[in-house]
Amino acid sequence: MRTELHRQPARPLADVRNLGILAHVDAGKTTVTERILYLTGAVHKQGEVHDGTTVTDFDPQERDRGITIFAAAVSCSWDGHRINLLDTPGHVDFSDEVERSLRVLDGAIAVFDAVAGVEPQSESVWRQADRHGVPRIAFVNKLDRTGADLDTAVASIRDRLHTVALAVQLPIGTEDGFAGVVDLLRMRALVWADGAAAFEEGEVPEGLRDEALRRRRLLDEAVAELHPAALEEFCARSSLSEGTLRGALRDLTRTGEAVVVLCGSAYRNRGIEPLLEAVVAYLPSPLDVPPVRGTWGDAVQERAADPAAPFAALVFKVNSTATGRLAFLRVYSGTVRKGDSVWDAATRRQERIGRILRVQAGRHTDVDAAVAGDIVAVIGLKAARTGATLCAPSAPLVLEPPSAAAPVVSVAVEARRSTATERLVTALARIVEEDPSLTVRTDLETGQTVLSGMGELHLEVAVEKIRRAHGLEIGVGRPQVAYRETIARGVSQLVYRHVKQDGGAGQFAHVVLDVAPLEDGDGGEAGFAFRSTVVGGRVPQEYVRAVEAGCRDALAEGPLGGHPVTGVRVTLTDGATHSKDSSEMAFRTAGRFALREALRASAMVLLEPVAEVTVTVPDDAVGGVLGDLAARRGRVSGSAARAGTAVITATVPLAELFGYATRLRGRTQGRGTFTSRPTGYAPAPKPVDPGTPGR
Repeated sequence: MRTELHRQPARPLADVRNLGILAHVDAGKTTVTERILYLTGAVHKQGEVHDGTTVTDFDPQERDRGITIFAAAVSCSWDGHRINLLDTPGHVDFSDEVERSLRVLDGAIAVFDAVAGVEPQSESVWRQADRHGVPRIAFVNKLDRTGADLDTAVASIRDRLHTVALAVQLPIGTEDGFAGVVDLLRMRALVWADGAAAFEEGEVPEGLRDEALRRRRLLDEAVAELHPAALEEFCARSSLSEGTLRGALRDLTRTGEAVVVLCGSAYRNRGIEPLLEAVVAYLPSPLDVPPVRGTWGDAVQERAADPAAPFAALVFKVNSTATGRLAFLRVYSGTVRKGDSVWDAATRRQERIGRILRVQAGRHTDVDAAVAGDIVAVIGLKAARTGATLCAPSAPLVLEPPSAAAPVVSVAVEARRSTATERLVTALARIVEEDPSLTVRTDLETGQTVLSGMGELHLEVAVEKIRRAHGLEIGVGRPQVAYRETIARGVSQLVYRHVKQDGGAGQFAHVVLDVAPLEDGDGGEAGFAFRSTVVGGRVPQEYVRAVEAGCRDALAEGPLGGHPVTGVRVTLTDGATHSKDSSEMAFRTAGRFALREALRASAMVLLEPVAEVTVTVPDDAVGGVLGDLAARRGRVSGSAARAGTAVITATVPLAELFGYATRLRGRTQGRGTFTSRPTGYAPAPKPVDPGTPGR
């Protein structure tokens, strides 16, 4: 880590943009980020992914594997605006890293491959951005590739992402002859010479003028249909002025009603400058997004992006470095200076800000203060974890933390030498602190330490990080998936009576339960719904809550194989109490044992995680690949031909995908590729032996 001291003048909040780069793996996110940094003068030499020299892929594993694994923060300036960028991972195993980034962003650039269009992970990150209400613009990259087509890519955005995609550029040249774009708003041609980062502006080429006018007309009509002020001008003049069109595109982008689409080739430096202009023109500043909402007690509070307001910030990432814990913050309101004491609202303890750093991936610059709208890193926090709210002690507030997905793959890990066991425990605790999507537990039957994560690659990266950072030799068991159990047919009027008398006050609880499969209209959360239909006060309300808590305890282990139970609706229909011996503890115990007994009496189904797989193979290898997918219990849902290759979509059990990349390369002489994304759970066939990690 390299650190410099730098005093930056405060920038008006209207001139700040906090945005992320989102895409499927290999769509060109990191190259786009690298070209932005070069064009804005943040770096003076362009790095390349294939050389391992990019700014944001600074981790040794990222450079070895050629993919982005960890979200990297960088900052640059363009046209009087400060742009804080987060380059996010594109691989499905690291989607939780994207989730934490989106929680603190005001806008995003979605990058698409001009040949492939919308790919599986493109769709996943788009849906994540939808959930967070993050405005986006789209950049169709790699227009210089064979088979690249802007119109096809835009059509896939409309069809698969169900959004209004508004292309504001027309490519000049195709494939290897791609030389520039026509700006449809200004009706000017922007052409890049070979090797040049800056474009030359001129008249629209004669051969493209009619097509450019047609597309501008279609753009005017599409915007007028969505924007009232634009519609009024269009009806009066039959066209839109550049100013009206630009303002309408800004409004539609920020409300999420439409997505502006630009195009280029980041690798050849074509299209990046117009992309930066679009970032400034269309994506929101911290002032343009709604005030952040938080709670304290039962009260809901809002904090506007005002440097003079009480301080409030969210920790969205924690890294352990050679110099200590590095916590990444998004400051939502107020101002914080180095040396300030802040309040961790979740743990209710005070923390001290030792240093404040402006982050440039692996390099950091000391600054004196951070204000509302900033994304910075701080050193000095002792206990604050990812998702913690830091606030002024005099104005406490708890912000909603980023959600963490449930792990789906597990491996058993152990130190090769018994003397290194304690070091392994420490290393696992540190890596789980850095990445909340990883979990560590001890298997009660085998005594093994089990590391769980979002996929095979996720766990490989975590284990390799421990090996490199701590110099440990680690043994790793065979990967295992996370099974679930659910009810196919429940039971009614199950009576359970809990009576215990061993001297002193006894325990008494009598409950009657109906247990059934959870249906769509039942509500509930995490696959469980509970309600009480007891009348006449036969079971007091505090005991009803205790029964619910006991039922939740019972869901931790199902009767088939000790896996968590999901998809259950429990109804407390009757019960009885004792004047002296009934208590919340007794009813919680009764609820736990009653539901366990009910599950044993029910028809249970084992569920296994499944994934949607997209396989791209040469035409001559399709038969063998389809046969292999069938052998892996895959269900093919679609196929399409694309420039001498076939794209096959199938749903495959996650357990069957271990080692599939090697098998696919062997069947296609190294020409086949695949991507996958988890889609949920499906009934597992019988017989199945889910086993335990590492057995």
